[in-house]
Amino acid sequence: MKELVSGHPIFTDLLINRDNTATSIQIVFKPDPELVEIEQQITAIQAHLLNRELSEDEQAQLEALKAQAEPLRAALTHARKQEINLLNEITQPFNQRANTYLGGSYVVGQHLIDIIKSDLVIFGLAIALVVALLLAILFRRVKWVVFPLLSCGLSVTLTIGALGWADLRATVISANFVALQIILTLAVMIHMLGSYRYIAREHADSGQHKRVELMLKDKLSPCFFASLTTSVGFAALLFSGLEPVISFGLMMLIAMLISQLVSLILFPALLALLPAGSEAQDYGFIRTLLRRSRQLTLNRPGLTIAGTALIFITLSAGITRLNVENSFIDYFADDTQVHRELAYIDKEFGGTTALDIILTVTDKPDDPSLIISADSVNQLQLVQQAVTAFEATGSVTSLANFTALATQLNNGRPLTEYELTSIYYLLNEKVVNQLVGAYFSEQDQRLRIAIRVQDTTEGLDREQFLNNLRQDLQSVGIAAEHYQLTSLFVLYQDILSRLFDSQITTLGLVYIALGLVFLAIFRSLKVALIALLPNVLTTLAILGVIGWAGIPLDIMTITIAAIAMGIAVDDTLHFVHGYMAGLKKGEGQAEVAAGEAFKHSGLAILMTTTVIAVGFSLFGFSDFLPSVYFGLLTALAMIMALVADLTLLPALLNKLVATQSAPAQPQGDKANV
Repeated sequence: MKELVSGHPIFTDLLINRDNTATSIQIVFKPDPELVEIEQQITAIQAHLLNRELSEDEQAQLEALKAQAEPLRAALTHARKQEINLLNEITQPFNQRANTYLGGSYVVGQHLIDIIKSDLVIFGLAIALVVALLLAILFRRVKWVVFPLLSCGLSVTLTIGALGWADLRATVISANFVALQIILTLAVMIHMLGSYRYIAREHADSGQHKRVELMLKDKLSPCFFASLTTSVGFAALLFSGLEPVISFGLMMLIAMLISQLVSLILFPALLALLPAGSEAQDYGFIRTLLRRSRQLTLNRPGLTIAGTALIFITLSAGITRLNVENSFIDYFADDTQVHRELAYIDKEFGGTTALDIILTVTDKPDDPSLIISADSVNQLQLVQQAVTAFEATGSVTSLANFTALATQLNNGRPLTEYELTSIYYLLNEKVVNQLVGAYFSEQDQRLRIAIRVQDTTEGLDREQFLNNLRQDLQSVGIAAEHYQLTSLFVLYQDILSRLFDSQITTLGLVYIALGLVFLAIFRSLKVALIALLPNVLTTLAILGVIGWAGIPLDIMTITIAAIAMGIAVDDTLHFVHGYMAGLKKGEGQAEVAAGEAFKHSGLAILMTTTVIAVGFSLFGFSDFLPSVYFGLLTALAMIMALVADLTLLPALLNKLVATQSAPAQPQGDKANV
């Protein structure tokens, strides 16, 4: 038996590994005939998009077919899940004597669905609990825990309903939208709560309605524009060119609209129902931290600007090290079942990522009775040898494998083109269609080489792999117009290659849009540019950190910079709004303006950043590594933005906007926070 299968041209890397230490069983699930027919009709209509736009009738027919296919797909997915669970039960008794691994697209797809559901529920609840704890610590009142969380819960519920009506579904990228919305809704309410508590202390004798009125007068405008600027960050994702990212951006725009309505209308209305009570002073160490930051920016604005700019620019230098080289296997933590399964199959059974080469037969046989000429078979063998030479190449299957098997069975003598044709016509029609037909089309005169690339290959550069492959194909006499590279490997590499361009486009749009929003709000080009600068440096710095850390860009990390800027810019807007109000109050004095900004917005900015950073950092416990990077890097970006908003931003405003400069008084002044 070992001699029979060892080095077998077809079985090796498919049914048995090269070391003859592991074997596999291929299970082909029965398709749903009705669904297959509908999908073929959908594909036929969509094929017209290659040459022209669809007509109204075709578009309507396409939508109707998709609606018919939807319940069938759902039923099929449910059936596949049950079958996969049954397979796990069948293999479980054998785990004591052997290692069993379950692979395939359905298995990986089920793992992804489980991760999405887990992240939606677990991290949504975890962030809600952690946020509740933080609110209790920061505000020390039960009502300031219950009311914000009720508002967040309502926002999420309404958003899920709206997304259901819009038929926008959670994907791996958008699975964290619940946690995101909780954090973003809280960010607005913390600023409003900070204003309310300050008003309650300053106007202790006023009634509740008066306090709410003063709070809205103080924070309604900046909170509205803050939500608008956050929406700009998500709207930029619509221009990424990547469908899952576009869908995520659209989902978050809907979420932001609902959060804005709840935060700015419902929350103040609920607040007005509460009795007017006293508010405790904030923690002394927080006031001390903010006071020292204010004094630093007043006493040494030049040093503050130079120091923070140097740090951010140094971090930004890591952008030159950004790369998009990653593999699907590396999306999962090493200790997860899906990673173990994918890695084992990749190493022992010839790779996991499919790459197909479709060759057009140019050397037609002189005898029309032949299916293929000997020269074409020889050229196919040359191409297959060139492909096999790559280190990352795993399993390679084509018509050449069948001719090699025939040579073995023929005592080492290659078949002639006439013998090959005779065997082809003697084969059962089912065998021809299902086996040989997968690698040779007699009608179209095309050959297919099915390659599986080993994703776990050390130092694999996919773009270089494809470039080298094209060069090798040319060297064996295959012109570019006579072959086509296709399948998952090419699709995945195309997505990765778009990430750099998408990142530049997305950030460029965010910078321009936020600059225009700042200009419209503050009606000063100088103030708009000053407000924009800390956020630009923050996004560049977080991209630099990604580069220095060697973390590859993927469809989730690409969203970090735009989202972080969209969130962080809220704090910038609140601070500048408070500073400009202080300038009017102090007749242009930097001392008064900075004092007002730190007093009215500094504490809320610090609290908001704390809640957001802690909330995002919880994603570090996910089994899906892109979510881990997304959470931790976004939390880091928020901390960077906090540093910039409390050092660089006030220093720039003191230096370039304030008309009068006064020395900061270290203690006892009325501007202390």
